[in-house]
Amino acid sequence: MTPLSSKVFSAKASAPLALIALPGATALAEKVDKHLITMLDDDSDLSVKRPSYIVTSSYPRFTTGDGKAIIGETVRGRDLYIIVDVGNHGETYDMMGHETPKSPDEHYADLRRVICAAGGKPEKITVIMPLLYGGRQHRRNGRESLDCAMMLQELERMGVKDIITFDAHDPRVQNAVPFMGFDNFFPTYQILKALSRKFPDIRYDKQHLMVVSPDEGAMPRNIYYASVLGLDLGMFYKRRDYATIVKGRNPIIAHEYLGNSVMGMDILVADDIVATGDSVIKLAKELKEKGANRIFITATFALFTEGVSKFDSAYEEKIIDGVISTNLTYTLPELKTCAWYVEADLSKYIAYIIAACTQKESVSALLDPHEKIQILVNKLSSK
Repeated sequence: MTPLSSKVFSAKASAPLALIALPGATALAEKVDKHLITMLDDDSDLSVKRPSYIVTSSYPRFTTGDGKAIIGETVRGRDLYIIVDVGNHGETYDMMGHETPKSPDEHYADLRRVICAAGGKPEKITVIMPLLYGGRQHRRNGRESLDCAMMLQELERMGVKDIITFDAHDPRVQNAVPFMGFDNFFPTYQILKALSRKFPDIRYDKQHLMVVSPDEGAMPRNIYYASVLGLDLGMFYKRRDYATIVKGRNPIIAHEYLGNSVMGMDILVADDIVATGDSVIKLAKELKEKGANRIFITATFALFTEGVSKFDSAYEEKIIDGVISTNLTYTLPELKTCAWYVEADLSKYIAYIIAACTQKESVSALLDPHEKIQILVNKLSSK
């Protein structure tokens, strides 16, 4: 049975399903759990159907900051999925009397702790890590660490069989663990669906809409959008000052545009991460100067590491019209009040992935949602 064709999966699991939500990922995990309860069938001798698939766990801290993980019920023989959000800096803990936000390193440490607490008893361990730890430090330039590769190899040694992630900054990092499962999903369909709900007047044709890549690194995802939607594609490339290093990076001197004219066109710009937002706002300004109409920014992870004020200003100045992102990682609470922000809920998609994997169904249709996108666009075009 194709996962996308039915809301209920036949029960063929080799082991009962269990979920563990690390601190910072509980809200997403609870949504996923509700979808799984309706998706999984109840005719299995393994009794996979439960009021909830979430296993209780806790992560207490000593006042020195040292921590540990405690699993509140047995996971022996279970098909265990651990959901972790390494980008949730909204999670805090007390250390030496100070409230300290959790960094990606500390979220990853909690992940290692809970795997250790499981003691090798689960039938299989899968880690769902939407924002890949160390994903931006995926390659070596000079004497540098390879954080993401080290993380993947460590998890493999700890007994993790599969990693499920979303829009990896560079999916080639999976080459570090060729014998461990590594599934890299994209929220393309969910983002387009959220965009069309917020802006129902968008016309998905070459005369009105165009895709522009913010840089050469983002070309694959923008090529995908342009291909499945049948749109023209342009791109910017970044000219950097390689003689200077600022905060560990070579500063961008200028953005150069390559492609057809954007005059009068709505523009879709897709990237994996919005961090400070400086480069994407600068790009939007340049597109506006070239005569572009509305500009929609999409990103799998909207981090807004320097707050939302600059995006508020860009929206008020009609430089951007919308930023569409997901709930795959922590978002600032103030985003919910921003008129320009649109959130795509990925909890049902994750539930489909888990249900397909634990019930031994193919995930091919989930990896490439081309058919669903075509149905969505045809439906919108017929209105």
